[in-house]
Amino acid sequence: MPKVPKNRAKAESVVDRSRKYTTSEACALVKQAKFAKFDETVDLAVRLGVNPKHADQMVRGAIVLPHGTGQSVRVLVFAKGDKEREAREAGADFVGSDDMVAKVSEGFMDFDRVIATPDMMGAVGKLGRILGPRGLMPNPKVGTVTFDVGNAVREAKGGKIEYRVEKAGIVHARIGKVSFKEEALADNAAALINALVRQKPSTAKGTYLRSISVSSTMGPGIKIDPAQYIGRTEEA
Repeated sequence: MPKVPKNRAKAESVVDRSRKYTTSEACALVKQAKFAKFDETVDLAVRLGVNPKHADQMVRGAIVLPHGTGQSVRVLVFAKGDKEREAREAGADFVGSDDMVAKVSEGFMDFDRVIATPDMMGAVGKLGRILGPRGLMPNPKVGTVTFDVGNAVREAKGGKIEYRVEKAGIVHARIGKVSFKEEALADNAAALINALVRQKPSTAKGTYLRSISVSSTMGPGIKIDPAQYIGRTEEA
């Protein structure tokens, strides 16, 4: 078997793999287990008791994390007229209408979030094959197709994340950086988990929160006890 690097082994030694921690304990361990020389991203993975193949069990949405993500987000807005000006004033990095649609179709991809006004979706829809696979296609369900572009841009810049359950029934989302305080990471994790609990499909049977884990980019996975969140919308 390959030898585990000393720094990795040391990081894993602080985590009891057989234990499920409180959210605060898990977030504290993420910081203790840090060994990379860069400010690692912290991710949350939640396995849900749903079958995404059924449309009525698709869990998808967006939430503004209390403490942001620690990531600088480049926002592209498809809008025209007064809405184009509103987007620029709100801090959008790139704004345009048909000219921007053409630019993206030609390969421009220097952005992390896309917002569009409803009247632009006819043109933006042509970019589906480019934006869709990257998870960048604007969608009214997560607030990225709206005439309130100013607020949408400010939320994106301020730490709004989108989440969507994958085929395996897992939701992956960024909740901050290792440099965040333990309390900030715990607040962000709880905000996302509670959002998922509120979105439990009525057709989902059995245990909804199957498992939860948190980890940094290079660090070990740390299990969070779902029992902290069970009981608000389901029986344990």
